[in-house]
Amino acid sequence: MTAQERTSTITVQNRVIGEGYPAYIIAEMSANHAGSLERAKEIIHAAKEAGADCIKIQTYTPDTLTIDCDKPYFQIGDGTWSGENLYGLYGKAYTPWEWQPLLKEEAEKTGIHFLSTPFDKTSVDFLEEMGITFYKIASFEMIDLPLLAYIASRQKPIIMSTGMGKIKEIEEAVQTIYETGNHQLALLKCSSAYPANPEQMNLKTIADMKERFHTVVGLSDHSMGSLSAATSVALGGSIIEKHFCLGREIKNPDASFSMTPEEFAQMVRDVRAAQAAVGNVFYGPAEQEKGNLKFRRSIFVVEDIHEGEVFTEQNIRSIRPSDGLEPKYYNCVLGRRAACDISRGEPLAWKHIEGGREAAKI
Repeated sequence: MTAQERTSTITVQNRVIGEGYPAYIIAEMSANHAGSLERAKEIIHAAKEAGADCIKIQTYTPDTLTIDCDKPYFQIGDGTWSGENLYGLYGKAYTPWEWQPLLKEEAEKTGIHFLSTPFDKTSVDFLEEMGITFYKIASFEMIDLPLLAYIASRQKPIIMSTGMGKIKEIEEAVQTIYETGNHQLALLKCSSAYPANPEQMNLKTIADMKERFHTVVGLSDHSMGSLSAATSVALGGSIIEKHFCLGREIKNPDASFSMTPEEFAQMVRDVRAAQAAVGNVFYGPAEQEKGNLKFRRSIFVVEDIHEGEVFTEQNIRSIRPSDGLEPKYYNCVLGRRAACDISRGEPLAWKHIEGGREAAKI
């Protein structure tokens, strides 16, 4: 499949995502349930109320992501999770699998799409049994081409983050997915830092990804606030993913870089406003501008002029408003003679000029 043949939209649960459609906004629950099923359900309702189109979870256990080992390789030395062991961190953060069918059911009752990120074949199989309709692939798993092929072979839409990805790595991931015959793919620009510094996010990459890969594109955003999300839709992004929590005081591995319901709702408003402002390619007066056309410049008589008198820079000027001849005719009129008496403050018209428009050879 050539780049030109790739789809410019994807469809999830009858919702079309891509250029020309409203941005698709995903609320990432991740570890923000903090070990409580009831809190997880509350997050679903709060995300819907805040304007999210989709609630996303992650399907893994510590054992599907890593091994229980204390060697230095498995220790986190800096950043948000400094001092943690990978196995221990994932044990704190994961969403119990027995909850997940209940959360999917809650999402469906709430009227919000349900999405999950699998991290190995067993989680893909589990999600298939649950009847999941589309998949998310995390940035860290983008280089696991056998896993990507396994997910893509289900022939369901895929949204893939590309954090840390070199062009060659993204190309390999995209090609792996397409080789399964699955062409429903969206790519997300992502900075895999928690939280991400907007100054290092390089959001211009979104426009480049869209042109380079000919897919739906968007942003998986780990920065604070809504500026990056709003900017991304102005650059052609069609998907926004943000971590969502009920409150950052509820301690868990992801709370510090997650949005509260109020912050998320403001981001949704900002994204919708940014997308509306971007609009379409359009030249000429917009509807809201038409009333101001009358304040454009035109040629007016600024001194009383008698029939036969010559038009000069002293007796005609280009001024506001727009009732006279357009300023582009000013030099054509200079040196011509008046066809009649004209009083100061009259908009100049062709009828006022000897020979009219025809004599001006316009």
